[in-house]
Amino acid sequence: MFLRPSPAKTERRRIVIVRFCVLASGSAGNAAFLATSKTRILIDAGLSVKDLMRRLADIGEKLEDIDAVLVTHEHTDHVSGLARMVRWRAKRKKTLPVFTSRLTSPLIDWEDIEAPPVEKFQAGSGWVIGNIVVQSFTIPHDAVDPVGFCFYAEGVKIGVATDLGYVTDSIKVHLRRVQILLMESNHDLEMLKVGPYPWSVKQRVMGRNGHLSNSHTCDYLEQDLDNGVRTLILGHLSEHNNHPEIVRLGAEQSLLRRGIQPRLVIAEQKKQTEVFAY
Repeated sequence: MFLRPSPAKTERRRIVIVRFCVLASGSAGNAAFLATSKTRILIDAGLSVKDLMRRLADIGEKLEDIDAVLVTHEHTDHVSGLARMVRWRAKRKKTLPVFTSRLTSPLIDWEDIEAPPVEKFQAGSGWVIGNIVVQSFTIPHDAVDPVGFCFYAEGVKIGVATDLGYVTDSIKVHLRRVQILLMESNHDLEMLKVGPYPWSVKQRVMGRNGHLSNSHTCDYLEQDLDNGVRTLILGHLSEHNNHPEIVRLGAEQSLLRRGIQPRLVIAEQKKQTEVFAY
């Protein structure tokens, strides 16, 4: 299913056929954008409609052009803007399909929307949206039916794996041969232990259904990250229990030991990343 980019596409004038941008990443809201020449999708909708429109406009895109939204799980920082986004599109006589895992949809607050345009899928299944092939996979997190995604678009494979307590063998298999990867690096363990959270919350974050620590993410990078990855985006950093430079330094050291040199980017909460184009 996955194909390496053809050398014929490496011309003097580069033709961009796949674009990926993390619009926001963190405990206050999450959303990412993926586009081909024919299809535009969002992964999660944890921003207000106003913020989402502004960040899309900053990269030359419009909310009315989005073909679908895919939801990883029901936690507020991933779906807080979803209902209003669906209603905003409905007022413009254009349905916005929302793909959620089978058990997730009933837990989303659809506000006053009587029949939300939901397409339910079984975690682990795959399907096609426009010319983007989608593959979902189960992740360990304290949600009812959380998933990560891999996308195959014009010969490029993109992986999205955030909000997971640990990296299972199954996830490692799904993330093979990725060229763009958005991976969680949530907290520094020592900062979390001495940080402001109640002990019950600290236990949840550190648990096997919580969030990846920097050290666990670095272990994955050093031992299992695909050698062909070209862009590595680390995200969902804790505001109180992490720091971008700690994440960057640890990742750089792990990648050096692994002997690979992808582009390393730390996703932020308050502004979108650059647009990664292939």
